[in-house]
Amino acid sequence: MARLPPLEREQMTEDQARVAAEILATRGIAGGPFAVWLRSPELADRAQKFGAFTRYHTSLEKRISELVILITARLWTAQFEWAVHADEARRAGLDEELIRDIREGRRPKLRPDEAVIHDFIHELYATRAMSQPTYERARAQFGETGVVELVAIIGYYAFISMTLNVFDCDTPDGSRPLAPLSV
Repeated sequence: MARLPPLEREQMTEDQARVAAEILATRGIAGGPFAVWLRSPELADRAQKFGAFTRYHTSLEKRISELVILITARLWTAQFEWAVHADEARRAGLDEELIRDIREGRRPKLRPDEAVIHDFIHELYATRAMSQPTYERARAQFGETGVVELVAIIGYYAFISMTLNVFDCDTPDGSRPLAPLSV
């Protein structure tokens, strides 16, 4: 059960209601992290706008963005984010076996560009830094702009994942699709 239940419309301030309406209009959902962030409407507004950029407007193709989101959600065991983005990843062209392997904590069979993403994210989380060879692989694959945007997507979805985990946000259907990873 979520630690902070969604605010009902009559509980919201004007700013909260305005931001909630914008989130609903642009995303169709105001649950998960958005329901938490609405406690700080300026944060919610800025975060959802940054999120809209990282999800819909980077130079990275949707398949790659969804892979970044899934790996990040998995590393954080972010139930809500996984529940929402596993279907998005399928629609973006990620293979069912790849999605299953990530969910189960295994390295999946990856296309070359997907392997760059996987290795980049795992190295960043494991070392809290980036080796020159891994950075150069990513830059060669996605360009400087792509690497900057890759880091932005990872950071935004880590922020979402932390929010979801701290506030124990429910998935849309109440499921818990991820088991904790053993480290």
